[in-house]
Amino acid sequence: MSRRRNDSGLVALAWILNLAGLGSIVLVLGIYFATRSAQAAPAQQAKFTSAALLTSTPPSIYYLPTVTRNPRSTQIVVETPTPFVLPSGFHAPTIGYSVSGRPIELYTFGNGKKQRAIVAGIHGGYEWNTIALADQLILYLNDHPEVVPDNVTLYVVRNLNPDGDARDHGIDGRVNDHGVDLNRNFPINWVKEWDRDNCWDMAPTTSGTSPGSEPETRALMAFLLDQDIEALISYHSAALGIFPGGEPWEKNSIRFAKDIKKVSTYPFPPLDIGCTYTGTLADYAVSLGAAAVDMELTDHKRTDFDMNLKVLNVLLTWKP
Repeated sequence: MSRRRNDSGLVALAWILNLAGLGSIVLVLGIYFATRSAQAAPAQQAKFTSAALLTSTPPSIYYLPTVTRNPRSTQIVVETPTPFVLPSGFHAPTIGYSVSGRPIELYTFGNGKKQRAIVAGIHGGYEWNTIALADQLILYLNDHPEVVPDNVTLYVVRNLNPDGDARDHGIDGRVNDHGVDLNRNFPINWVKEWDRDNCWDMAPTTSGTSPGSEPETRALMAFLLDQDIEALISYHSAALGIFPGGEPWEKNSIRFAKDIKKVSTYPFPPLDIGCTYTGTLADYAVSLGAAAVDMELTDHKRTDFDMNLKVLNVLLTWKP
């Protein structure tokens, strides 16, 4: 009887050890497959909606350019520093506000289903002549509304960086009032830091604390998300040429750039100075389905107005 009881105890102990071992194996396998699933899951990217963009707040810690003029800056004298207003007194609606509360104005011409856009002043006062060109085009379109085809709507954002424009018409006017280069702040191909060799590096600048961190960027993103833009020109200066959006360049944007080249002296392919461009408006517009180009004027003073009337016609009549 004693031996049977001992055997029963040993059997029970064996079953307990077996069950404990099996449980451990199941636990280990569960942890293993859970880890593999987590590793295999695709990385989640931030999703932007127009409503979220308009209700977001800018970062509270930032670099604000000094009011002391940078010794490397060359001041550009502008003939008409007064606010731009059409002769009729019409004030354009705004799509948002800058860091310091200046309005970002939107002018609209035509009422067709095919939507086109021009954005100027992304680099503020450093590229002030792009704003001057936008003003010339707005005045021309106001006087000649017939140049916009019946099936087209044209949007013109005349000055995306009004704070930079107000601060300085020189290198200190390039960034917004958070010290950010807005053309490196869009969420497509955005990087926090980039190789500054061969890139613009005449004054302190950042790409923002995160993709789309700036109120100016987010205002334009919100506007574009609510539209169906087929073709977009982002004006810059100076001299490097026409840069199609996309990484690598998107095929429709290449075709758009080639058509602009046919009526202008702007180089295409653009001059390659070895700089890597990240977080650009053109790349973002391409991500939304538009053909888009960053296009540089001849220098930092002229608007090339007559030539850009021909470019305007390409934009208005271009077929995707």
